[in-house]
Amino acid sequence: MSRSKVISVAMLMVSVLALGTSSGFGQSLNPNPNPNPLRVSGSLPTTPLPPPDLNGPIQMQSTPVGPLQAPTASVPPSASNLFEHHDDFLSLPQIFAHQWTLTNEISPDNVISERYLRSEDPNARGLTLKEAIYIAMQNNPALKAAQLDPVASMETVREANGTFDPNLTAQGDIEKSVVPVTSSLQTGGGDAFVQKFYDWNFGVNKVSSVTNGTWGVTFNNDRSLSNSLFSGLNPSYTPNLALSVSQPLLQNFGWEFATINVRIAESGQKQAQWTYGQALQDFVQKIGGDYWNVVLSEENLEVARAALRFNLDLVRQNAISVKVGTLAPIDLQEAQSAAATSEANVYTAEANLKNSRTQLRQDVMLNPYGTFLPEEIQPLTRPNPQERVVVDEERALELAVQYVPSLGSMREAIRDALLQVKFSENQVLPQLNLGGQFGLTSTAGTAPCRLNLGGGLGGNCESFNTTPPVVPMPGNGTKLPFGGIYGDALDRLWGFTYYNYAAVLTFQMPLDNAVPRAALAQARVQYEQQRVLYRAALSQAVVNVESAIANLYADEKRAAATASATYYARQSLHDEQVRFRVGLATTHDLLQFQEEEVSAEGNQVQAEVDLENAKLALGHSDGTLLQQFNINWEVQSPHEVPWYAAF
Repeated sequence: MSRSKVISVAMLMVSVLALGTSSGFGQSLNPNPNPNPLRVSGSLPTTPLPPPDLNGPIQMQSTPVGPLQAPTASVPPSASNLFEHHDDFLSLPQIFAHQWTLTNEISPDNVISERYLRSEDPNARGLTLKEAIYIAMQNNPALKAAQLDPVASMETVREANGTFDPNLTAQGDIEKSVVPVTSSLQTGGGDAFVQKFYDWNFGVNKVSSVTNGTWGVTFNNDRSLSNSLFSGLNPSYTPNLALSVSQPLLQNFGWEFATINVRIAESGQKQAQWTYGQALQDFVQKIGGDYWNVVLSEENLEVARAALRFNLDLVRQNAISVKVGTLAPIDLQEAQSAAATSEANVYTAEANLKNSRTQLRQDVMLNPYGTFLPEEIQPLTRPNPQERVVVDEERALELAVQYVPSLGSMREAIRDALLQVKFSENQVLPQLNLGGQFGLTSTAGTAPCRLNLGGGLGGNCESFNTTPPVVPMPGNGTKLPFGGIYGDALDRLWGFTYYNYAAVLTFQMPLDNAVPRAALAQARVQYEQQRVLYRAALSQAVVNVESAIANLYADEKRAAATASATYYARQSLHDEQVRFRVGLATTHDLLQFQEEEVSAEGNQVQAEVDLENAKLALGHSDGTLLQQFNINWEVQSPHEVPWYAAF
């Protein structure tokens, strides 16, 4: 034996003897032995926590799902049909009754059931990453809420088209007045002048989707009855038919200007679709991140458990060596400290795994039975660092410009701003409006024969004198030639005998025209601002793509390097264990090598998961993330032309 070896053994024996003198060598080192080898006397709690489970399975027992079809994530214009009333006239009575209901409406979400809050689906479902994304797209309420934005915007388009919806009016009224007479001849001796009127009027007016002019048709009907002796027709029927048009010639007039608000609404609806597409891409990346976070937490827990098993075994070996006197107690204490640290790491890893599983479970929302807590998700897809991704940077930039939804939304915002500029330019023009009206009228009723004034002849009917004796007076009365009933009045209306027309040209313009000029300047500023923002977004898209490519290549190399580091760290730990068994290495040396091996394994797991996230980040940055998972999403055209918007 060498001189240095003898000195080391002598020093070890001296330290053991000194310890035995102070604590009773040959007896137990701990007078109150703790069943948990990780617990030492002194500052430890009197009721130690149970040790973690080192042999239980980390992955949950799960059942796979059936085959899933790739979802269609596009939002068609027909998606809003669910929220509309198709049979409007049939639903009007129901709507009227609903307005007068005496009960208070309560949303089902405001009713909290204790039984529901305690419900939980105990099953676990094994899902691949693609399956988890598909199910999350169908069930996640946050994504469903984002999906409703394009639906609401579609109703804005229909509201804009509603400007051209014909407006039908109808009115019926009865009016009667009884007033004192103002002349003895007014009623032939009565003291009250009585009049009664009946009106039934109809009309329709419409804004033209071609010229932006307004045309209207009115059909008014009057029936009057009185006790006046001067009424030529009593009762009388007077129908009137009128056609009117009002056409702007400068302001609010131009090529396709009538539908400019419709096109602005359609542009806004497309922006909502692009925004939803961006939210969908963000959501898919989030589900991927949650999924790989669970995988990372499972692998980290396995590494932490392996480290704890190693340290517990070292504590056991060192305790035996101390008991037989071949090892100093300080080595046992160092091993116990390392084991306690490993135990804490296991608890942390278990908490991280539970948190990551909870996040994935709540985001996927696989809840076939409608419980408060949905099913747990067990990831089935594992990192695959051997799968190499070859990226063409120029092609990736082209894809980003074409497919990144946020850029598409900004391009649509530029189109919207350009339409706003066109509208504001039109409002700077003066108002020059041309109006016209043409009407037909007729009358019919009971035509009494009225005595000519002065009693002269030349009448067309036989009247009677008004003083006794009452005798016929042929030829001295006049009778209007409009006798008949309401139908006769309608027949005469189409004879075009009695008509009226009018034409008017109006001009209006503020002297300085300050308000429309300021609005035009604001529209131009917003247009230029949208263009500048788009250029800034393009610049940021370049940064995102190049950063994603750089991170992808770096993570591929990290995964390979950390795999090599893990291999060599395991070999080094194995060799150090051999040296420790023959007494050529101390506990401190062994723990250092074990710490390096644990760190290498953790780095490898982190690098492999980072590589999978880098693949998702690249698809997110160049706009192809949805295509990677065969998710069909396209911007749908919101253009539709109802019958009333065609003319």
